[in-house]
Amino acid sequence: MSQEVLTTLLKSARYEILPTAGVVDRVHEYVAPGRVITVTASTGLTLEATLSTAEQLQALGFHAVPHIAARMVQGRSELEEIVDRLTQAGIDRIFVPAGDATPPAGGYAGALDLIIDLASMAAPIQHLGVSAYPETHPLIPDDVTIQAMWDKRDYATHLVSNLCFDPGTIATWLARVRARGIDLPLVLGIAGKVELAKLARVASKIGVGESTRFLRKNTATFTRMAKPGGYNPRKFLDKLAPVLDNPALGVTGLHIYTFNQIKDTEIWRRKQLGMVDEVESVQ
Repeated sequence: MSQEVLTTLLKSARYEILPTAGVVDRVHEYVAPGRVITVTASTGLTLEATLSTAEQLQALGFHAVPHIAARMVQGRSELEEIVDRLTQAGIDRIFVPAGDATPPAGGYAGALDLIIDLASMAAPIQHLGVSAYPETHPLIPDDVTIQAMWDKRDYATHLVSNLCFDPGTIATWLARVRARGIDLPLVLGIAGKVELAKLARVASKIGVGESTRFLRKNTATFTRMAKPGGYNPRKFLDKLAPVLDNPALGVTGLHIYTFNQIKDTEIWRRKQLGMVDEVESVQ
């Protein structure tokens, strides 16, 4: 891939974090304000944890992106309360997945239901991301997930892809998405500089039931970490060069799943950019 493309993607790369205790302090310590930080929503950590973490990050000068998981929201009245909080905090970016809450907390069975309600409100949202699945979702057929992206295209501003460790799968999937006429910009999801032992510790912090789901959803990540040499995000990006270098495929950014390994991921990112002095400052 061209150095120009790599530099652009790494400079603007956004980080996904889980709203566990102390994570705001770690972001503030290792990441410069002005970067985009997305905050996951999970039943084990509560939507309140997501919102309060996002509020704290926004106040520190980051562009916070709370995940508003549709199935965790009780209904329109709670959504209105959330919108009020976002407005007060100056947050104008959100990500809306369906979420894993079973059964749903209220009337939103999926992301589209919530997004349609949101569109009817005087919401401050300027950037609205929706889910994209390069690999088959364990519960949803491929045609359904692609149709869901089509249904959301008039509301969303971009797609965010789920983790996938197969560059060929990503390339084939993205070509198919574009052939279907879905032209929303894609923020490509990749794993950061993740270590297996630290990933297991993160899982242990988010509740027994939730950690079981976490481990199941991230089996591929664990498998990669356990192999000799583990997972190297730079090698992964190099293998995706034909996709990243092709403007027609519309990859406009990187969404890095840090699993709260913020320091390691930020040091890796700065090394790729040749920011040696700044790497030393965070070690």
